[in-house]
This record gives sequence, C-alpha cells and structure tokens, in this order.
Amino acid sequence: MSADTAATDTAAADPVAPRGPGPAPRRSAVAGAGLFLLAAAILAASVAAAVRIGAADVGWTGLARVFGTRLGLDVEPLPPLLDSLVWDLRLPRVLMAALVGASLAVCGAVLQAVTRNALADPYLLGVSSGASAGAVTVVVLGIGASTLGVTGGALAGALLSFGLLLLLLRRTGLDSVRIVLTGVVIGQLFTALTSLVLMASADADTTRAVTHWLLGSMAPARWNTVAVCAVVTPLGLAAAWLCSNALDGLAFGTDTAASLGIDVRHTRMLLLVVTAVLTAVAVATVGAIGFVGLIVPHGVRFLVGPLHRVLLPYAALAGAVFLVWTDALARVAFGPREVPVGVITALLGVPIFLLVLRKRGEL
Repeated sequence: MSADTAATDTAAADPVAPRGPGPAPRRSAVAGAGLFLLAAAILAASVAAAVRIGAADVGWTGLARVFGTRLGLDVEPLPPLLDSLVWDLRLPRVLMAALVGASLAVCGAVLQAVTRNALADPYLLGVSSGASAGAVTVVVLGIGASTLGVTGGALAGALLSFGLLLLLLRRTGLDSVRIVLTGVVIGQLFTALTSLVLMASADADTTRAVTHWLLGSMAPARWNTVAVCAVVTPLGLAAAWLCSNALDGLAFGTDTAASLGIDVRHTRMLLLVVTAVLTAVAVATVGAIGFVGLIVPHGVRFLVGPLHRVLLPYAALAGAVFLVWTDALARVAFGPREVPVGVITALLGVPIFLLVLRKRGEL
C-alpha cells in the first residue's frame, strides 16, 4: 500500500485528520484575509455588545463616554458608580471570556490532533482537576490563602497535575493512547482529592462558594488577571500555530508524521506543555468551563476544513465569540441570580455537539 493510499484511508477513518493527501482548495489571499477580518470584527462587536448587557443597561453613547474618559477626550463622564461598573467589572469580564474561549478552543483542536481522539478537550490531561484541587485546598483549608489566593492555588495544582503526568509518561513514551489513559487517571485522582477536602471541611457556605467556582464563572475577572491571560494566551496560540504543519502530520498518525520528518516525541511534548499552560491559566482564573474546547473545534473544522494553519486562528476567534455570548447569557438568563457559565456551556454544548456529529454523518 502506498503512503498516499494509507494517508487517505487514515483520513477516512479519523474525524480530525485532513481529508486526503492533496492540498486543500485554495482561497485567494484577499478573500482569506477578508474572511478573517470579518471574523475579527464579529468578535470586536460581540465584546462591545456584551459590555452593555447586564442588570444596569448601558447604551452605546454611555459606552463611548467610558472609553472617551479613559482616552482623555473632552467628553462628559458617566456617574462614578456606572463608570466603575463598566470599566472595572464588565469590561475585564468580557475580555477574560474572549481570552479563555480562544485558549480552550485552540487547546481542544491541538489535543484532538495530538491524540487522534475526536473527543479530546483541554481537560484531557487532568490539569483542570489539579487546578480545582489546588483552589479548593487554599479556600477550604486556608493553606497560604493570604499569599496565594484561589488563583495561585489553582495554578499550583494545575502545574502539579501536569508534572505528575509527565513523570508517569517519562518511560512509557508519549503515545497518544497512554496520554489519554494517564490523563484520565490523574484527573480522577485529583477529583477524589477535591471531594475529600470538601467533605472534611464541613462548612456549607464554603462548600457552596467552591462549587460555584468549580462550575466556572467570569465574575472573579479583574484587570490584573486579564493582564496575565493577555500575555500568556497570545504566546500559547502563536506557539500552537507555528506547529500547524506538525499537527497536520500527527493527525494522520505517528508513522506518517515521522515519515514527513517530524520529531514526534519532542513535538508532542511541546504541544502538551503549551496546552497545559493555557488550560492551567484559564482554569486558575475562571474555573473549569466545559464543552468549549470540544464543540468549537469540530464546528470550525466543518466550516473551514482540517488544515491547522487555518483551523487554529478561526477556532480562537470562534471560541472567543462563543464564550463572550455564553457569559452574557449566564448573567441575564436567570437574573438577578447569576448562573455559572459552565452550566450554560454544557446546556448549549450537548445539542450543538450532537448536531455537529449528525452533520458529519457520525450519528
């Protein structure tokens, strides 16, 4: 069997592999740039519209006055309370939603190629469970709460779980099956530790607060945490995009990737580190938000094709738009009570994922 025939057979069987050895249909550079700019404009409009949404309505004029004040323009400022509501609470929250959505969507696309598993998502490596255990330990037991805080504890737990993953894989190699199985085991371990700490606390109020965080919420977002994500996320997305050709090869399988000159082990290690860091930062700041990294890559792959140099940028934009609007819905759907955004993503994600599978002929 020729290499081209093998690649074609692999693509037919693998939902995340490029569909055949030939080049994808070429779009003109102008059309491609125009489509990307349109998607970026949709994201910008979504951010602006989502900032206005909430219990206190802020019109477009009021929003312009907030930005004009910050830019030093000669505009009448909003009342201090409303100005602070927009600038200090809503805008960081919406920007955080965009950054986290982009991170999770790209991590999902990367891991689906690395593991050749269509059900892979950013939490496959057990990082989310480690972050949850770290955050719960800090909050419930008060270990270093004054210095670390919830974000620091979650980040420490996430890095600990990823370090344990690499330790367990150091001799067995980075085979995709072993990555999945080891990640599941580590996730279950840290989930059990989280439950143990919660049971030992015997504090109903603390348990309720921690449970709300575990379901994912943008409410803790502030400018300092946005600044951290604004540095880490672009760097991680750029690193993943630079590995686009390697991801295309890995989607066909280890043998095909090696025949293309890809250092499979080192590339997998780099991509695992990138996805782990992006996921750790996201979970540490806003909690575990499911389905974004699972459904967005499949939907974008259906629209723009499987080549990762195109897939990853559009997945980032689509994930950002999806989470911005999902968080806006979480704020107002059951007002005045706010629902954790992870609940909304799950409620929306299940039917969307089933629809994607049906469109692909896999259901």
